[in-house]
Amino acid sequence: MRALLVVNPAATTTSARTRDVLIHALASEMKLDAITTEYRGHARDLARQAAERNDVDLVVALGGDGTVNEVVNGLLHHGPDPDRLPRVAVVPGGSTNVFARALGLPNDAVEATGALLDALRRGSERTVGLGIAGGGAPGTADETVPSRWFTFCAGLGFDAGVIGRVEQQRERGKRSTHALYIRQVLRHFLDDPHRRTGSITMERPGESPVKNLVLSIVCNTSPWTYLGNRPVYATPRASFDTGLDLLGLSRLSTAAVTRYGTQLLTSSPERGPRGKHAVSLHDLTEFTLHSKVPLPLQVDGDHLGLRKSVTFTGVHRALRVIV
Repeated sequence: MRALLVVNPAATTTSARTRDVLIHALASEMKLDAITTEYRGHARDLARQAAERNDVDLVVALGGDGTVNEVVNGLLHHGPDPDRLPRVAVVPGGSTNVFARALGLPNDAVEATGALLDALRRGSERTVGLGIAGGGAPGTADETVPSRWFTFCAGLGFDAGVIGRVEQQRERGKRSTHALYIRQVLRHFLDDPHRRTGSITMERPGESPVKNLVLSIVCNTSPWTYLGNRPVYATPRASFDTGLDLLGLSRLSTAAVTRYGTQLLTSSPERGPRGKHAVSLHDLTEFTLHSKVPLPLQVDGDHLGLRKSVTFTGVHRALRVIV
């Protein structure tokens, strides 16, 4: 077996020594090319090259959800083809590692490497569905914006604004921690001019539009994220085996944030946020979110700038992963 290991040297929970140990362990079991990323988008470029070469059987992403997202977008640059494209494996090295944990992998890089090698020996894999955040509806300014694949979540509005703030703090040298995210949630809540009057409308074929949303979270799996070891379920029924799920909130007053924040913190696989200002939709194939004003967009925790229109598509059986 020939494998490409894409290593993010800035992965927050692995040291250079740990990465060397992991590379040695993987190289003992396969013909391994290990390449360290040097710039944003490098993992995407490496994965695309691996897909186009047709001689790589497996691409391993050693890093956080951002590294995984780049690898997936590189592999699927020409579209999904699970029978032809290399399989994907993940060794978690980020602060949250939602995709890896949603697949049932250990959150420790050393343990995950051991689980990966065991899975390869057993031939254990699964084919998962993914999401696409594409250009906006025809006739909108965002119509020609390039599409972006996502593995576990996307969002337009409040949550994407929080991620944008976190990225700004990280560029200033702050470490990516859960405390940092919580602080930025509070600051964005106080500063967001659109949180009281929802500007987002959700449209899907054959259904009435859902209007005046302040927050829109699109999930491809569950849980949505983690706070430390606590899973947070925004859309408990979301799955790699179904379409996309949507959680929308039409109010973010202080009382509403307290209510829905508490529900998120106490959520479970059986019960997520609910109430008269909450909209929860399951197994969606395609829908578009429109906003009256430009709002931040994020996919897999990566801030993509401001958009007024985004079309989301759920793609079944898009990628083979080792589990």
